[in-house]
Amino acid sequence: MKKHLRILSLGAGVQSSTLALMIERGEIPNVDAAIFANVKGEPKKVEDWLAYLRTQITKFPIYEVTWRDLRQDILDASKGEYHRFTAPFFTKNRTTGKKGMLRRVCTADYKVKPVVQKIRELLGLQKREKRKEGTTVELLMGISKDEATRMKINPLKYITNIYPLIDKSLSRTDCLNWITKQGYPTPPRSACTFCPFHSAHEWQELKKDKKEWDKVVELDKAIRSPERFNKKSGAETLTDEIYLHRSCKPIDEIDFDKTNKQQDLFYGMENECEGYCGN
Repeated sequence: MKKHLRILSLGAGVQSSTLALMIERGEIPNVDAAIFANVKGEPKKVEDWLAYLRTQITKFPIYEVTWRDLRQDILDASKGEYHRFTAPFFTKNRTTGKKGMLRRVCTADYKVKPVVQKIRELLGLQKREKRKEGTTVELLMGISKDEATRMKINPLKYITNIYPLIDKSLSRTDCLNWITKQGYPTPPRSACTFCPFHSAHEWQELKKDKKEWDKVVELDKAIRSPERFNKKSGAETLTDEIYLHRSCKPIDEIDFDKTNKQQDLFYGMENECEGYCGN
């Protein structure tokens, strides 16, 4: 049983990949392991990048953890077959047109909890076993200085979130420049294909892959009818229609060239998933 760990929370996007590679090259002190939470909603390019990253990392293991299939849970919830799900999708009241948003629980359930469970396993703890007094974990987070508002104090007292990129005063652009300078390919942005916080540019990029875009459209249509959602799934008011895009229009009817891309990007950056997604 261990009492001290240093762990990288690996989102397999630009910032956390930069951290992983900086650790590999000795620019940041080594970690005991990296943990990637696979929610089964990432685009194939993220899966491919993670596979590449494994070939570059030799100093620490990369563990992959999964609680459930997020996309399938959304589809099942839309049929009333799964009642423990909620994501920050957008809502529009059929009568008044008032817009709102469902509660955000997917990050905690599908990313944070599996990572913490793996940390407990690495500490040598059994299920429900209490940790030893004095147990400490440093959790390195891939958040850069331009995302400082995403910094969080970990609610678990024995885990301290560490932000090496902010300590080094590095922005996302600085990370990209560092990666290019070292001769690595550019990592993709890590986020679910159906993430409601995508910018207009990111939606456009998704549309280039017909297979992935068809799945996004399928999911957007599936969540539309509120009557199919059980209240426990997060649709507090069943008079609201549910959408992936904040305009509350069907995703396949939106002309992203005409959307306010600057505002859309700002909205996405300010509403990232609890300091875990897209890093």
